[in-house]
Amino acid sequence: MQRFLPSISHARVVLHLCSFLVLLYSFSMLLPMTVALFQKERTYFVFLTTFLTFFTLGGGLWWVTRRAGIQLRTRDGFVVIVLFWLLFSLISSLPFWLDDSVHLPFADALFEGVSGITTTGATVIGDVSSLPTSMMYYRAQLNFIGGLGVIVVAVAVLPLLGIGGMKLYQSEMPGPFKEERLTPRLADTSRSLWLTYMLLGLSCTLAYKLAGMSFFDALCHGLSTVSLGGFSTKSESIGFYHNDAVEIVAGVFSLLSALNFTLWYVMFTRRTLAPFRHNPELRFFLLIAAIVILITIGQLWHAGMYSLPESMVHGFFLASSMMTDNGLATGDYAQWPSHTIILLLTASFFGGCVGSTCGGIKALRFLVLFRQSRHEVHQLAHPRALLSIKVGNSVVNDRVLQSVWSFFFLYTLFSALFIWALNLMGYDLMTAYATVAACINNMGLGFGETASTFGTLNPVAKYLMCLAMIMGRLEIYPLLILCSRFFWRA
Repeated sequence: MQRFLPSISHARVVLHLCSFLVLLYSFSMLLPMTVALFQKERTYFVFLTTFLTFFTLGGGLWWVTRRAGIQLRTRDGFVVIVLFWLLFSLISSLPFWLDDSVHLPFADALFEGVSGITTTGATVIGDVSSLPTSMMYYRAQLNFIGGLGVIVVAVAVLPLLGIGGMKLYQSEMPGPFKEERLTPRLADTSRSLWLTYMLLGLSCTLAYKLAGMSFFDALCHGLSTVSLGGFSTKSESIGFYHNDAVEIVAGVFSLLSALNFTLWYVMFTRRTLAPFRHNPELRFFLLIAAIVILITIGQLWHAGMYSLPESMVHGFFLASSMMTDNGLATGDYAQWPSHTIILLLTASFFGGCVGSTCGGIKALRFLVLFRQSRHEVHQLAHPRALLSIKVGNSVVNDRVLQSVWSFFFLYTLFSALFIWALNLMGYDLMTAYATVAACINNMGLGFGETASTFGTLNPVAKYLMCLAMIMGRLEIYPLLILCSRFFWRA
């Protein structure tokens, strides 16, 4: 009985935190509700219903379970993180399910909600341009909120609840060096990241406006680009505008948003470019991005689809968008040579830098794997030499190497299993590969049967791809940890 009581107490803490996060997230419905009110759209009642439902449920449970003096353990942090994404996915899908103008069955609504909040950008809606204005804005907002994570906002205010947020923060932040902070206080760190994120979003919105978009389209695309989410207000995505300047803005900000946000923060606060010049992961990412972009441009020009200047613009944009897992697209990308699309789908597994809003395996992990492989070659050539693996000036210890190799194995394994499962359902191998790459990498662009919309998937495949999107967003480990019997031992 003595051993059982602490578990009840900590379960109450987890429920208390989850209910608070639900309460907090319910307020996100107010902005699209305001847009619907000004546009005189019936979706106002959809967002109002969602807000009242989860404000009441979240607020009521938070009040009932309030209690001081209990600390959040690492185990609790993992539970909260997983429940956080599951709950927010369900809440995000509700407006799509309730809206009569969209007419989405539950499987489609859930897919759209999960895709939005995980910044995947894959859509089951065939004619996006016909959506109500408020629903278009809501989709962009989902991307923006999911981008850096609602969890950062929650951590900023967790001290108000009397519970430290460090364990929660460590569970959410990706990469082997996640214990590093920007500022001494965790709440200051999360606020600083959000400020940096919003400044980049504002800059992107202004750039789109100057490139020729309307203010509303610029705002929605600015939110989805900086979050690397990929939702657009147009069925043809960026290709709708037939504007080279718009594509260049999208490509540039896709790359900028794939950089570690701590570098942006340090640059803004210390007014120096030194972090960008001396960061080994950034140099490695830009090198790989340049190679992929140049190959894409060359293949488009060689295929005779565009002139050299057009190949440079379209190739730069789509290669940047797909590699960084943004997922904005040209209108005719499905007609591009299949070998070019396979290259870009494979590049989406690379992703961007750790600490950015992108999906994929991340550049830092590939850099560690590259250095470790080179180390093995040198060690075989000189067996008695004492060599070490370095990233920048930091020596990579065995624990980090084990973590990186384990993650790489699991990511590859689950990707292969998802591809096999879709192929087993009757989808051709190209469709299965592209669909899984789009979902597990949170990239959002399919090929084959899912090139125009993911609505062609059957309900079972949609639920499976929802799981793939959440696993990609959580970087696999939190879900696996909760499935481990060892985790639940007292």
